Amino acid sequence: MAFDDPSLFINRELSMLAFQRRVLEEADDRSLPIFERLKFLGIVSSNLDEYFMVRASGVKQQLVVGVLEKSADGRSPQDQALAIAEMAQQFVVEQYRVFNQLMADIKEKTGAHVIGGLELNTEQQQAAREYFATVVFPALTPLAVDPGHPFPHLRNKSLNVALFLRRKEAKQPRRGKKASTTSTPEVSETSLAVVQMPTVLPRLVKLPSSAGTTYLPLEELIAVQAAELFPGFTVVEAAFFRVTRNWDINIDEEDSEDLVSAVQEELRRRDRGMAVRLELSAGASDEVERTLCRALSIAPYEVYRLPGPLQLQDVTGLAEGESRPELFVDPLVPAMPLPFKDTDNPVFNVIRDKDVLLHHPYESFDPVVRFIEEAADDPNVLAIKQTLYRTSWNSPFVRALSRAAENGKQVAVLVEIKARFDEANNIAWARRLEDSGVHVVYGLLGLKTHAKVALVVRREGNAIRRYIHLGTGNYNPQTARSYTDLSLFTARSEIADDVSALFNMLTGLSDAPKWKRLTVAPLTLQDRVLFLINRETERAKKGEPARIVAKMNSLVDPTVVRTLYEASSAGVEIDLIVRGMCALRPGVPGVSERIRVTSIVDRFLEHSRIFVFGTGATTEVYLSSADWMTRNFAKRIEVMFPIEDPVIKQRVLDEIIGTTLADNQKARRLAADGTWSRADANAGNPIRSQTALLAAAHVAAEPKAQPSGAWRAETGRLSLVPRPPTGS
Repeated sequence: MAFDDPSLFINRELSMLAFQRRVLEEADDRSLPIFERLKFLGIVSSNLDEYFMVRASGVKQQLVVGVLEKSADGRSPQDQALAIAEMAQQFVVEQYRVFNQLMADIKEKTGAHVIGGLELNTEQQQAAREYFATVVFPALTPLAVDPGHPFPHLRNKSLNVALFLRRKEAKQPRRGKKASTTSTPEVSETSLAVVQMPTVLPRLVKLPSSAGTTYLPLEELIAVQAAELFPGFTVVEAAFFRVTRNWDINIDEEDSEDLVSAVQEELRRRDRGMAVRLELSAGASDEVERTLCRALSIAPYEVYRLPGPLQLQDVTGLAEGESRPELFVDPLVPAMPLPFKDTDNPVFNVIRDKDVLLHHPYESFDPVVRFIEEAADDPNVLAIKQTLYRTSWNSPFVRALSRAAENGKQVAVLVEIKARFDEANNIAWARRLEDSGVHVVYGLLGLKTHAKVALVVRREGNAIRRYIHLGTGNYNPQTARSYTDLSLFTARSEIADDVSALFNMLTGLSDAPKWKRLTVAPLTLQDRVLFLINRETERAKKGEPARIVAKMNSLVDPTVVRTLYEASSAGVEIDLIVRGMCALRPGVPGVSERIRVTSIVDRFLEHSRIFVFGTGATTEVYLSSADWMTRNFAKRIEVMFPIEDPVIKQRVLDEIIGTTLADNQKARRLAADGTWSRADANAGNPIRSQTALLAAAHVAAEPKAQPSGAWRAETGRLSLVPRPPTGS
């Protein structure tokens, strides 16, 4: 079988939906605290929105413009669109089964429950009327749809109530015309009206209840009281619907004189993107569906009938006000790595003579923030350079960089204003940085800057020393508490030379250098990855031990997949830890028998990228900002960097990779047919990798580190391995 046979590839869009199903399994896991399950249900709903706004809309865009090219698995855009719809329809059924079970469990444990408009008792009806009259009614704008009132433009993801109305009385004759004395009262056909739900009001309305806490969704309240909005009409039918639109922006950067203005203009247009999904309450009539499909140019297969509240992420509001700890997971308390416990000791002193690796969120992100904050205030610091792809709305990095510029330091920041869904925020704080005197650069034409790099230039006596931070995740203290990522601090001169050259390339006109330690996309990253895979292939062909372990978010680049198939066929043992999309089929006889694919779905979002090539003394370990995707190789500025400190390298191999591969509680394994199944929880010692890694971080943070459980990848068994303090 040729390695480019379409049957060897899993469709990337369907693979992403399969990931959402794995997340949904967490919401269905009754061993988890009830509000942790509710959190996962909200995550699934938000993820599904993003999926349609980006992935499904991309397929539809191909259909619209007539793309004929097939995906790696041999599907045309039309085939993909129909396959997405079929799988997503099945997913919605499962999603609402989980929702109904979860609501029953929440009611049993807390007494809180959500009811429909037809379930109100007399007291609740009165409370609903009063709340509607005093709070809701003034915020509503009823919109009639008729020849004089075209169908309104509905914003992306807005919740709406569709109403069919019928006039109560006979129409009065138009002025100047004589009324017929023989005609019966006229019964007009139904008229359509739309009421958009105001986002400024709470989605769940609390009502009086004799038992537990009762909530009524806002759209149900509007439907119950809709007659108040249309005096003289009877409400024949009320249905709830929601529209999802294409949310990608499309900019011709070469023809844009001002990139920021071009992005801002696209953001204004984006809310008018083509509709790609219509979510409709299950009880809506066929007439409502046909009317909305015509108005929104929606195909029948893009309609999703939902047997419950729309926009399920809002239901996470049920957790507000609850304080019983047994209903939640234990609060995260990141360990403070031993070298950084003394906050009076500057970060520069810690990393001057040794590399330090931090594993977030198990270890605190504060040292990364301190690195930039201390640099901003240190009179010996001459310059700070940093990339910012996503950061928090009140970012300490933005404040520190602004302060550094105001203190007279040279500060250059490369801001990625095309970071999807964060474009407006990034433009806002980029302006703030510019106002403070920071030199802000918006990247290279046609490329997104996704690398996570910071450089501090410091005068020390008569010498100049450069300090570097390289990461796999964003400079965002909020997501650093929920995403697993790695941070490397180093002052190695070879890496510093490369980082300086990288910033010169990004901010100036210099050509790419001959890299000493870094591998940079789109220049050399794909070639380097292929070289490292092929090197293991050649070792296997010679009968030498050959091994590849790669951890990433997505694996979909066809060239890399084919090269991994070749490596497996040659005898290379390969373990892939892929959180989301995976186009590779493991376990195919003669092709991928030596490839195993694992996905970890647990409390924290697996986000770190770790690549291991070789065994024993030949082992090389790399960290990166990049997944193995064509876009990361060809359309982004990405960085892959080596771990050269032997103690840190062993920690990555044993503690991080080893523990992850040993997980038999939250791990799923991919089969050759594209299905995922849970690992055997009864096979050997129960190991939940995220729990074990958090415990290991706290043990290592003690002044005298105690032995901690770590997985020996070479022997394939769990052993007690003393882990020295971080950075030693």
